[in-house]
Amino acid sequence: MSNLKNTPEQEDPRLPLSRRNYLLLVIGFGIILLGFLLMAGGGSDSPDEFNYAMFSWRRITLAPILVVGGFAVEVYAIMKRYNR
Repeated sequence: MSNLKNTPEQEDPRLPLSRRNYLLLVIGFGIILLGFLLMAGGGSDSPDEFNYAMFSWRRITLAPILVVGGFAVEVYAIMKRYNR
């Protein structure tokens, strides 16, 4: 007998990545989006005033780490091969 039974775990052989890979891609995209959202804002209402909130730890440290980490998750999601 051949091993071609339709099981819930079996996926379309034409797809280059598995369901786990696509899930990791979505998670990585979410991490990147969160990093960019944390970087946003910080400007002042008046161009004559300087706002030091623009240089907060969240904007210059945490957000770039999240963005780079999200890209690392994306690369891992593309390169990782799961058994079908």
